[in-house]
Amino acid sequence: MTVTKQKNQIDVTQHLGLVHLCANRFKNRGIEYEELYSAGCLGLLKAKERFDPEFEVKFSTYAVPVILGEIKRLFRDGGTIKVSRSLKELSLKITRIREDYLLKFAREPDIDEICSETGEPPERICEAINVALPPISLTPSDDDSTELLIPVSAQDEKITDLLSLRHIINTLEPQEKRLIYLRYYKNLTQVKTAKLLNLTQVQVSRKEKKLLEKMRLALI
Repeated sequence: MTVTKQKNQIDVTQHLGLVHLCANRFKNRGIEYEELYSAGCLGLLKAKERFDPEFEVKFSTYAVPVILGEIKRLFRDGGTIKVSRSLKELSLKITRIREDYLLKFAREPDIDEICSETGEPPERICEAINVALPPISLTPSDDDSTELLIPVSAQDEKITDLLSLRHIINTLEPQEKRLIYLRYYKNLTQVKTAKLLNLTQVQVSRKEKKLLEKMRLALI
């Protein structure tokens, strides 16, 4: 009972970035990005249903192989995800629900709330959402923030750690992201980093130490 409750508390919308990262891994291989993304969303939902907190791993770490598996299934099955008339109608219904929530609560409804409103299962909702919505950009929206580019290995056994790391970095505050970017992507010294961030070298050293520990714990 407790495990089921913990599963239901996972908000898959907070992990859509992982779907984009996995879908990007297979771009320009003969299947449209929207189809890759849609398949990845199904994988994310399957990961939520199968995830057990007793696995002693982060949900994002567990979800990546499941997402990749669903995307690879597209290639094995030859693509294409068909959009039926009923799915298009459900998509329009979801759009109206989203608009109502924005007016009443000033926020978007989550997948569980949409399921409750429509009586449809999560998999069906996920497919319908992708009919109406464009992919979500992972580029930070802050004017002074820097997009973090992490090279992804072609080997599937390494991609999980790299995607998990990027997911963690994208949860950091803008200044924290910039500190990591300057120190580990631009390879600047703490002194040069401090000047660019208007901090002292001691402050950079302390912040960097805390950030690395925070990221290390998140990857465990």
